[in-house]
Amino acid sequence: MTPGTPIPLTFLYAPGDRPDVVAKALRSGADVVVVDLEDAVAPDRRAYALDATVELLSSPHPVPIHVRLPGPRDTAHDNTALASLASLPGLAALRVPKVTHGTDIQRIAALAPGVPLHPLLESALAIERAHAIATAHPAVRSLAIGEADLRADLGVRDDRGLDWSRGRVVVAARAAGLAPPAQSVHPDIRDLDGLAASCAHGRALGFLGRAAIHPRQLPVIERAYLPTPEEVAGAEEIVAAGASGAGALALPDGRFVDAAIVAEARRTLALARNIPDGGGWRVVGRAAGESNRQATT
Repeated sequence: MTPGTPIPLTFLYAPGDRPDVVAKALRSGADVVVVDLEDAVAPDRRAYALDATVELLSSPHPVPIHVRLPGPRDTAHDNTALASLASLPGLAALRVPKVTHGTDIQRIAALAPGVPLHPLLESALAIERAHAIATAHPAVRSLAIGEADLRADLGVRDDRGLDWSRGRVVVAARAAGLAPPAQSVHPDIRDLDGLAASCAHGRALGFLGRAAIHPRQLPVIERAYLPTPEEVAGAEEIVAAGASGAGALALPDGRFVDAAIVAEARRTLALARNIPDGGGWRVVGRAAGESNRQATT
C-alpha cells in the first residue's frame, strides 16, 4: 500500500440512478463508496445511471469511489461505458460482477488501462477459478464474493454452506498477494446483531472488512474488524518480544512466539493504527482519500 493509505473496512453501495443517495453515502463515513450500475438499477434506468455517474466522477472526491459495472458483457454499449468511466478523475476503481474467467478481467483491463479492478465471484465456476482470476492481470486489487448469486447457483440453504467457498477465496487472494477479501453484504439492514455475529465469523475465516447497503451497518462492521484493546496489547507484547531477534521463544504466560506470529501481530497493530502494514498488499484504489470513521445512522 502507498504510505498513508488507510486500510478500508467499509464499502457502502449506493444505486447509480439515485444521485441523492450517492451524495448521502459520500457523507456517511464509509471508507469506500461503491456506485452500483448493476443489481440496484433497473435495466431501463441504467443509461441514466451511467450519465449521472459520469457527472459525479468528473471531479475527484475525498472518499474513494468504486463503480460496479453492469456486467462483463462484450458489447459496444458496455465498451463505450467503460471508456467513458476509465478516464474520469473521480474514479478510484471498478468492481466487475459475475466474473468467471481471467479473460473477463483482461478485457476490462484493456478497455480501462491503469484502473484498479475488483472481480466479484458469483458462481461455482468462478470459485473454482479464483486464483486464476486473481492473477489474470496486474490491475486486480482484490477478490470478493457475490453471495446471493453464489448461494442460488449452489443451492445452499444454510449460510455456513458457503464457508468452503469463502475459505477458498481467502486462500486464493493470499496466494496472489492481494489484501484479504471483504465480506459480502448482510441483506437485513435491521438485523445489526446478526450482522455483528456474521462479521465475527467472517473475521475468523480471514476476511477483512465488509460491504454494506445502509449507513447504519458501518459502525457495526468497524467494531467487528478493528482490533480490541486486549488484542492490541497482546500484539504489542508479541512484537516487543520478537524485536529481540532471538528466534522462536515463549512469553512468560507460556504463549509460543515465532516469526509468523510476530508478522500477524504487526498486522494487528497496523490495522489498529489504520496505517499500511508493509505486507505486500496492492493499493486498493488509485485515489486513497480520508475516512472520518464516524458513520451516521
